[in-house]
Amino acid sequence: MSSIEVIDLSKRFGPLTAVDNISFQVEDGEVFGFLGPNGAGKTTTINILCTLMRPTTGSAKVAGYDVASQRNAVRQCIGLVFQDPSLDDRLTAYENLQFHAYVYNVPGSERAQRIEEVLRVVELWDRRDAVVRTFSGGMRRRLEIARGILHHPRVLFLDEPTLGLDPQTREHVWEYVLELQRAHDITIFMTTHYMDEAEHCDRIAIIDQGKIAALDTPDALKRMVGVDIVTLRTEDDEQAAREIRERYGLEPERDDTRIRLEVEAGAEFIPRLLGELGVAVKSVDLHRPTLDDVFLKLTGRAMREGEGDPLAWMRLHGRLWGRGRR
Repeated sequence: MSSIEVIDLSKRFGPLTAVDNISFQVEDGEVFGFLGPNGAGKTTTINILCTLMRPTTGSAKVAGYDVASQRNAVRQCIGLVFQDPSLDDRLTAYENLQFHAYVYNVPGSERAQRIEEVLRVVELWDRRDAVVRTFSGGMRRRLEIARGILHHPRVLFLDEPTLGLDPQTREHVWEYVLELQRAHDITIFMTTHYMDEAEHCDRIAIIDQGKIAALDTPDALKRMVGVDIVTLRTEDDEQAAREIRERYGLEPERDDTRIRLEVEAGAEFIPRLLGELGVAVKSVDLHRPTLDDVFLKLTGRAMREGEGDPLAWMRLHGRLWGRGRR
């Protein structure tokens, strides 16, 4: 059974198409990820699924409820961790969760038990009476995740859940998320542009410029590349690329700083290349395909941030385009 079903979904902001006719399903109990750069349409999609934004065309259901016509029913069965902080930093950790429990009608007989349970899972029980403004960024994120799961939602939405956190804290946050997901059999829909974070997903949709470029398991996506990746930095990348093309029949990919090659048996190819190339090599690197390589193969460029952010465009032009609209 599908927890989320999206059919031909689009969202436009004036002349800008942020989400472009996408379709996908998320199964019950699945950890599903949207992987893409900032501005790809990830947050716009999650806002539509959480009923914070209406689609321009197409349809979507969450837990069997239509996000446009059954908005209150959708809201009752989801949890949401926003990209931006949303805690009341003048309240304690316990008070933040207590308020959330009231809003979501958690039975009074269960509130204290549930609050203690989630605070212990994210290792904040000993700080339950501390004011949130004294918390670190990682502690606040853990508290937001605890809050999102407190009312036992059927689907938990995580929008860039570890944005701005250091790698070690990101990994700890994911330990808590996955423990909560297993304990309560929750479907998780998350967005990210961190490749290591996407590895936690059962399936990933790679999205760029509002379109889904591929959708599969992380391992299956990496098999799309299927070869070793060799990256070079040379004294003359243009000449090196020309020699590689002529001598080995390969088609190098170049950016401002390096040459990238896809080859079979990279460990055997590199010594041959270094011995035969007529250009001095500054550095050489070999690695197995990653999700970043998959993204590059599908889109023709590496993951980038900050381009084409539709929400930033809307904020900038809201006075001209959206005046008086609700």
